[in-house]
Amino acid sequence: MERQAEAMMPTEWGNFRMLAYADDEAQPMPHIAMVHESFDPSHPVLVRIHSECMTGDLFSSKRCDCGEQLDFALTKIAEQGGILVYLRQEGRGIGLINKLKAYTLQDTGLNTADANTHLGLEVDARQYDIAIQILEDLAVKEIRLLTNNPLKMDAINSSSIQLIGREAIEIEAKQENKAYLKTKKDLMGHLFSNGL
Repeated sequence: MERQAEAMMPTEWGNFRMLAYADDEAQPMPHIAMVHESFDPSHPVLVRIHSECMTGDLFSSKRCDCGEQLDFALTKIAEQGGILVYLRQEGRGIGLINKLKAYTLQDTGLNTADANTHLGLEVDARQYDIAIQILEDLAVKEIRLLTNNPLKMDAINSSSIQLIGREAIEIEAKQENKAYLKTKKDLMGHLFSNGL
């Protein structure tokens, strides 16, 4: 995987350099790094590793808190000169079609983990080695990770990058996603402190 292209991107959160990473330039869905204009790799960098969630990020679905997490993360990253690594791992790595099938199963009473396994899929099939490669390409040595997911912390701790600390990214649960968030906490070990 290599850096294929980059451009300045003014956004509602501030000015970022958007970098596309892929095996070749013809790949239609590269991984993305959004690097804030005040990014300085000589200091610990605030980083959010965010896996794509079209339903939440783009369409503001209330079934999850992904879109709100993305907005929260970009706000914090802009304030602190950090990096958003946006990985193309829709539906915790199962893809959009299987994610929609899993949603249908959840509507019959299965939780998010059981719906995936009912379809013969992993509960969480995401990989974070790509994020580490991107951070290494950006000469990042030390990070503060904006996450609730211990698997992301484990991935950083197994890499060349030093994890200085974790910052929570908690969004108030809604009626439509409370059960989903509780499953993430109880079955997947996500670190929530908001009373789920």
